[in-house]
Amino acid sequence: MEIHFLGGATTVTGSQFLLVTERARVLVDCGMFQGSPNEAVRNRIPLGFDPTTLDAILLTHAHLDHCGLIPHVVDAGFRGPVIGTHGTCELAELVLLDSGHLQEEFAKREARWERKHPDEAVADDAKEREAYDAALRLAEDPNAATPVASDAGTVVSEAASEEVAVATETGGEGAWAIASHGPAPSGNPAAGAATITDDAEANLRGQPPVLEIDLDEPLYTQKEARRALEQFKAIDYDEEIEVAPGIHATFVDAGHILGSAIIRVRVAERDGDPERTIVFSGDLGRPDTPIIRDPTILADADYILIESTYGGREHEPQDEAIRVLADTVKLVAEANGVLLVPSFAIGRTQEVVWQLDRLIDDGAIPLLPLYLDSPMASKASDIYRRHAEYFDDHTAELLRKGGTPLDYPDQHVTRDLEESQAIATAPRPYMIVASNGMLTGGRVVGHLRNLIGDPAATILFVGYQGEGTLGAHLQAGATEVKIDGQLREVRCQIRSISGFSAHADESELLDWLSNFARGKRPGDPGYPRRVFLVHGDPEAQIAIEPKVRALGFDTKIPHWREQVTLD
Repeated sequence: MEIHFLGGATTVTGSQFLLVTERARVLVDCGMFQGSPNEAVRNRIPLGFDPTTLDAILLTHAHLDHCGLIPHVVDAGFRGPVIGTHGTCELAELVLLDSGHLQEEFAKREARWERKHPDEAVADDAKEREAYDAALRLAEDPNAATPVASDAGTVVSEAASEEVAVATETGGEGAWAIASHGPAPSGNPAAGAATITDDAEANLRGQPPVLEIDLDEPLYTQKEARRALEQFKAIDYDEEIEVAPGIHATFVDAGHILGSAIIRVRVAERDGDPERTIVFSGDLGRPDTPIIRDPTILADADYILIESTYGGREHEPQDEAIRVLADTVKLVAEANGVLLVPSFAIGRTQEVVWQLDRLIDDGAIPLLPLYLDSPMASKASDIYRRHAEYFDDHTAELLRKGGTPLDYPDQHVTRDLEESQAIATAPRPYMIVASNGMLTGGRVVGHLRNLIGDPAATILFVGYQGEGTLGAHLQAGATEVKIDGQLREVRCQIRSISGFSAHADESELLDWLSNFARGKRPGDPGYPRRVFLVHGDPEAQIAIEPKVRALGFDTKIPHWREQVTLD
């Protein structure tokens, strides 16, 4: 049997692992590459498998970098089931329909720009072709490195995972810019270009170039996303099912977002052959975080694929994160100001509201109005409310006592853009939670325009800010930003909290892994033969790999499109 590492290999995004036996082919995750240009353009590369031969897709959770290519694969001929938990299937509907819509809008905007700038469009198309060809060369030759278009097909969605880094444009001497209506389309001269060098990927296997491809067209539309949803099949946690001949899968709680799963797979190459157990961690959550349960502890496997996003990093203690949140709310109240919290729609927004509600119950903060300005977050919260069976004991107890842990006492949910814009005229002080979390697009950008120069305003980052994003530069102390083509001085307050991450940090990843060695020695049944480090940038994987080895495990950092035979 083999595993083909088609994504999430020396990168955080594009999760996609193909399990191949003599009688079955099962894909675990089918995510979209996002972030830096040399990653995002990989969404256009011919698939590393024939979709018509797939038996099933197993989905760990509903973030775009884990489910975002499913409609593309369905459109290419996949007709089997997409299997996930009930929560994952419902959230994935939000995510994929939003993704299809955004891609259609991106294509329309590109077409309008090309009609207005026909001469520049020729050069732009050539640049896009160069980006595509560069990605093909990278798949075939790890030493390939050429300039690529700065957008490279990135979909800036509210549903992106918090760890997805989407670069903003440079705007003059160290200033960082945002366009009038979100990210500039490819072809807009303001988007610029970036030279990307390869990241030491090796042993890559690619497909021959397909010249008949329009890089400005959507990978899929909303209609195609809706068609793909017809193939989704929801299951319960801890329910083992045969997903293909000789392949049985069990989904257990990963504690990352609602419905997220670690997938344990039992595999037999042929009838009568010894079974192998493979554990796919997906994105592992943190212990003792609000709303959903802790990641499930597993202790036996032959092979493990574990995420390594936070290799080499530790989160601050949650008590400290809550203290900083409370102090920031009080600071804004005293200044008669505005608190703006950029937040991702699924997972992070629900946790921020939960914590604010607890602080009100404890009398730790004043009751300021809270504007929830993210249609997707509101819909995601509705799905959370429908699935109380996924909640941890604390949140379940609050519900039993009549509490509303997913609702703040004085919250206002905006329904349309007009209501979003009206927030600026609301009586102060107040708070806004808006998507998305890195200031790379979404309604939060409109609020940033109003507040960036206001000393009474505070921007509070509650999640990872990807390298190159506007959020990262504000965190690093940028004093000017370019908004709508004009330089603006940063006069608002900037604060950050790292303790709200939905990803396990390095010590938490190692603690989870250590359970597979407890009471066993190498060679014992259930002691992993190899641990594959996935879902991490090279620096994170280099940092954590020796510590995984110190636990007694053989390790491997697979590369994009590498195929590994499992004995």
